[in-house]
Amino acid sequence: MADILTPALGESVAEASIAKWTKKVGDAVKKDEVLVELETDKVSLEVVAPADGVLSAINANDGDTVVPGTVLGSVSEGGAAAASAPAPAAAAPAAAPAASGGAAVDIAVPTMGESVAEGSIGTWLKKSGDTVAKDELLVEIETDKVAVEVSAPAAGVLTIIAADGDTVTPGQVIGSVAASGAAAAAAPAAATPAPAAAPANAGSAQVPTSTHLSPAVQRVVSENNINPASLSASGPKGNITKADAIAAIGAAAPAAPAAAAAAPAAPRADQPREERVKMTRLRQTIARRLKESQNTAAQLTTFNEVDMTNVMALRAQYKEVFEKRHGVKLGFMSFFTKAVVQALHEIPAVNAEIDGTDIIYKNHYDIGIAVGTDKGLVVPVLRDADALSLAGIEKGIGALGKAARDGALTMDQMQGGTFTITNGGTYGSLMSTPILNAPQSGILGMHNIVQRPMAINGEVKIRPMMYLALSYDHRIVDGKEAVTFLVRIKELLEDPARALLDL
Repeated sequence: MADILTPALGESVAEASIAKWTKKVGDAVKKDEVLVELETDKVSLEVVAPADGVLSAINANDGDTVVPGTVLGSVSEGGAAAASAPAPAAAAPAAAPAASGGAAVDIAVPTMGESVAEGSIGTWLKKSGDTVAKDELLVEIETDKVAVEVSAPAAGVLTIIAADGDTVTPGQVIGSVAASGAAAAAAPAAATPAPAAAPANAGSAQVPTSTHLSPAVQRVVSENNINPASLSASGPKGNITKADAIAAIGAAAPAAPAAAAAAPAAPRADQPREERVKMTRLRQTIARRLKESQNTAAQLTTFNEVDMTNVMALRAQYKEVFEKRHGVKLGFMSFFTKAVVQALHEIPAVNAEIDGTDIIYKNHYDIGIAVGTDKGLVVPVLRDADALSLAGIEKGIGALGKAARDGALTMDQMQGGTFTITNGGTYGSLMSTPILNAPQSGILGMHNIVQRPMAINGEVKIRPMMYLALSYDHRIVDGKEAVTFLVRIKELLEDPARALLDL
């Protein structure tokens, strides 16, 4: 049997849609004959038969979204003669079970992004022998940068080949789904009286509910024993968000006291004093990259403080009109991003990087926005921030933050940044020295806004103040440039009209 795989779709193209199949299951096909057409946002692609034989399975239907490496279907090699043999009417009934009984669809590791050569198997959500539904989430593969979901390519019975924690590579077969499982499951149901069949149907009806859960939602659901069918969906296109799952925990909270009374908590003496847990691949990568950054760059941090009075007044004055007009809240990040971009224009060394004995000056402004998630710190990139309005920046940051928290970031969204902004103030940080996001030469740290007494024109006044920290690579950025850069950001924030008027 030969799998029909989704080919590489081209640079920066992460997914495609099934346009149409030119054959149906049971049709004889020839090697290199066009079987299915794929459409991406840029081009259309044709996928051909990998061998002569019979099209034995179609796993992705017209309109389905697929990624490189997805098994679209399979061809039973040399099956053309077998397909034509059951022409006599008497042979047909016996041939049908044989055809369905031998079909099995491989579960292959998808392409995991540019420069990602391997990943680790997470926890399988099903075990070998379980019946699964088509497109049901089976396992996550953790890579250095993102988690990749692997779903069932067909309905049937699951066989697991790669165990939890195994290291795998793109294209590797980690399991299979025997399509005959659907028929096998249906047969007992037909032979069993209707009352016995009803619970099985009810159970299988809940499977698709969990199919579309993001990794973050799936984790909340599994850890808190929540039935996905009970969740209300508030996300776009009817998706269940992490907030929906957390809200369900809160709704169930009143029942907790009764449960606690019935089953008292175990005393601390019965619990282990220590627990050893293997670091996730993402956490290992974060640790390695941060240490490499410290060891490679000549890192230095300079500080300043900014009076947020005018930015806060401007935001308070226009936030309601802004939200009605643009459909997004006006936050502080758009002002900081605008100020950073303008300062990078004036001090290009902070927007550059070192490559061997060369300095690469960037004439584009792709700003990394550090986001804390339940899996660790990630830095998605806001592309061409210099060309965006305040509303465009807020929408872009909001979309990236949601994708990060839902575990839905793509590789392209996390690569190629030229400068990074991190906001420890959201957690109450007063001051910090951020570590460079290599190979970048600068990172701006925002902090908590605190009311402090300040001397203003000989008078003491209470002002909302924020400490700013710029960590920079002293190999390429001189102290004068770093201080000038930070002072420029301070000026633009204390007089936001300057940034809006490009002054």
